[in-house]
Amino acid sequence: MDAFHFFLLCIASFRLTRLLVYDRITSFLRAPFHDEFEQDGETYIVIKGTGLRKWIGELLSCHWCTGMWCATALYVGAIYMTPIVMPIVSVLAIAGGAALIEVVVQKWSQ
Repeated sequence: MDAFHFFLLCIASFRLTRLLVYDRITSFLRAPFHDEFEQDGETYIVIKGTGLRKWIGELLSCHWCTGMWCATALYVGAIYMTPIVMPIVSVLAIAGGAALIEVVVQKWSQ
């Protein structure tokens, strides 16, 4: 794997992880596994259930854990299902790069 594809997979993994763990648009995926509530401007999570349901809830509440699975899935997909996965990786990487640029722009404009 060359440096460009490594960088692309890093940014795509970052974006996919944020999408699954934090973004409001995917809250319906997390809802069966944990409850989120806000108090004093902080968001708290309560994991639901036991067994597999609890394991998935723990996974979806931890960006380090989810990030490992996202990186693994994207890497394996990029190796074995390149025509299908690489367009997804590209879109995720573009969105991740745009998100990083937005953070920098917001910091400069303060």
